[in-house]
Amino acid sequence: MIMWFANFFIAGSMTMVMPFLSLYIESFGNFSEAYVQRWSGLTFGVTFFTAFLFSPIWGRIGDRYGRKTILVLSGAGLAVSVLLMGFVTSVFQLFILRLCMGVFTGFISTSQALISTQTPRELSGQALGTLQTGNVTGSLMGPLFGGVLADSYGFSSTFQLTSITLFIAAVFVLLGVREFRIETEDEEQETYSRKEVIRHILLNPILVTVMIVSMFVQIAHFSIQPILALFVSEIHGTANLAFFSGIAFSAAGVGNLLMARRWGKIADSVGYEKILVFLLLASGIIYLPGAFVTNIWQLMILRFLLGITIGGIIPVRTAYIRQVAPVSIQGEVLGYSTSLRFLGNIIGPALGGLLAGVYGFTSVFFTTTILLLLSGLSLALMMQRQPSTVNRYG
Repeated sequence: MIMWFANFFIAGSMTMVMPFLSLYIESFGNFSEAYVQRWSGLTFGVTFFTAFLFSPIWGRIGDRYGRKTILVLSGAGLAVSVLLMGFVTSVFQLFILRLCMGVFTGFISTSQALISTQTPRELSGQALGTLQTGNVTGSLMGPLFGGVLADSYGFSSTFQLTSITLFIAAVFVLLGVREFRIETEDEEQETYSRKEVIRHILLNPILVTVMIVSMFVQIAHFSIQPILALFVSEIHGTANLAFFSGIAFSAAGVGNLLMARRWGKIADSVGYEKILVFLLLASGIIYLPGAFVTNIWQLMILRFLLGITIGGIIPVRTAYIRQVAPVSIQGEVLGYSTSLRFLGNIIGPALGGLLAGVYGFTSVFFTTTILLLLSGLSLALMMQRQPSTVNRYG
């Protein structure tokens, strides 16, 4: 329960600033729309560049020395980074802080590794789905609350207030979490070299596919995130823009909240790979109509449906890794998987900003649909080629 609340505060704090990040950049000067779109994508995605580099490192350290300390450091580092963002006066300063922030961005993925390694395999999907509801609840309330604060008190004050909740999450973990190590009878080897971990991954084709697909999911999903406020402005107007952008963000969170735990429980029974294929294809189909919306309410309905499908991918993916990776290396394997996800977070916003600036917002939705459908079809094809490894985790 402590980790649920900690993830709630972290996810909420991280998403509070997302609806108005592009608007915050606009406040630094009289910039063209293309300039704002481009720098919104770069500033949003640069955090994940350092996160991409550090995730496997934190995962390996966590496997050896425990994850609680990493979680506390991550929460405190995020708090300081966000606090300083409230005092920047230029796009470049914001860009540099977002770059440095990436070192500490692994809180949620580390908490997933912590819960994963301390949960029985047959319940991992359900447990991770429950943890995901904490992330989603925070992500649901964060943009809405952030939009209200930004409209009421300004962007700088919102960053400063957000840092407080990040400190609270770090304190929650420091005082309330006890970490213990699960010993498994079927595990003969306790320590693995980095080369052995990579070899374990590469010898499992479906695992490799799941990890690569996770990257493409992030590219697809994050391509619209940094420019969503600008899209809302185009279809709805500028009145209370931060507030309505927050609602658009939060709509996906509502659907995610309703189904994340259920998808995990279903996957525990049906099979993680099968549910992943279904969720990928369904997400691609739902994303397509976003290119044709003409008002904010149509967008919110589609965002809600998208949350129902795409929100189940993360816990089911993590639960699958729990099945196929030995306990003593799960943190590092999840670290590599998270690193690929962060790579997707880098590419996605930059790609979305570039496409929107050159071809318009519609092109972003078309591209996203194609990526999600191809990801689902690729995983289904790999399952057909490796039938002996599907739904066999013992």
